[in-house]
Amino acid sequence: MVDYSQVPSPCYVMEEELLRRNLSLIRSVKEQSGAEIIMAFKAFALWKAFPIIREYVDGCTASSPYEAEMAVEKFKSRPHTYSPAYTEENFPGLLEKSSHITFNSLSQYERFYPQVRNYRERHVSCGLRINPEFSEVETELYNPCAPGTRFGVTADLLPQGRLPEGIEGFHCHTLCESSAEDLEKMLAHVEEHFGPWLPLLKWLNLGGGHLMTRKGYNVPLLVSLLTGLRRRYPNLQVILEPGAAFVWQTGTLLASVVDIVENRGIRTAILDVSFTCHMPDCLEMPYQPVVRGASSTPQEGEFVYRLGGNSCLSGDYIGSWGFDHELQVGERIVFEDMIHYTTVKTNMFNGIAHPSIALWTTGNRLEIYRTYTYKDYIERMC
Repeated sequence: MVDYSQVPSPCYVMEEELLRRNLSLIRSVKEQSGAEIIMAFKAFALWKAFPIIREYVDGCTASSPYEAEMAVEKFKSRPHTYSPAYTEENFPGLLEKSSHITFNSLSQYERFYPQVRNYRERHVSCGLRINPEFSEVETELYNPCAPGTRFGVTADLLPQGRLPEGIEGFHCHTLCESSAEDLEKMLAHVEEHFGPWLPLLKWLNLGGGHLMTRKGYNVPLLVSLLTGLRRRYPNLQVILEPGAAFVWQTGTLLASVVDIVENRGIRTAILDVSFTCHMPDCLEMPYQPVVRGASSTPQEGEFVYRLGGNSCLSGDYIGSWGFDHELQVGERIVFEDMIHYTTVKTNMFNGIAHPSIALWTTGNRLEIYRTYTYKDYIERMC
């Protein structure tokens, strides 16, 4: 249990014990199913924690030149690389660093595959992102198969009975914090639309969104689906690349109350963090995060506060919470489950100070990964 008296405010605090719990489950799924499970940096990129993660998995996925460089330098692994679009400037560097490269469209394949074909240093396996035209994701912002999507190739665009030259795999990503039951539906659509090509491939990447570390997730079904897929297509190396599952519920964001204001009966506790800067998914999804010791559905008799960020954005707040006491300036507020899709998406809008980042070790010690200063802000702005 984290001793928050040792933690500076504001601060993201990841717990090593909880991280290792998730990693153990992921490794177990990998061993039981025979699938390859690699980590997606888009959800979590705190490279100082990579040595812990490398004890359990040895692969990663990148979606940009910076992520690919981090994979080689910090994760010590050549990544499976996918980007919606490569450029003449960045593709040679990605080719040099990657073990796999997936093209988002046939036009990207036609433009850049010749560079792969002529690359003599080593073999780089190429794939196409496919669109099975099915997703259970309800929030359109996160739905990669929404009408008009810019992601992937539909089956009607592929040559019948064969694969484009050099294509060894398909990449499919339609899930977002989804269940094994959602994966089952997705696989049915993949096989329905792309079945004729699956026996011709070497690998099938089922993307991310497999939230196998969430409480209640049907892990036995996941293992069954993966082993069944491998039995039907023994030619395939099945790959999963979750991001959030690695660090789901592994840490918090500690904040402090800096002022309390009231307007037309609404009391707002202004914090030393910002939703738009430090918890952007709360506004984008939107969703109301869990606050330790508070109720997101205030009951009669509770002290009700809106929690507001410290930026100038009028909408820098989310919902109301009920507390069993009146909040005081200086009081600490703990936001639960604030490690995935936070530090990778934070910004310095308004010059708001970035929270520190720390690890609470299994030895009950706080290891500060980094604190941020004015220098970080000024260098980022120019």
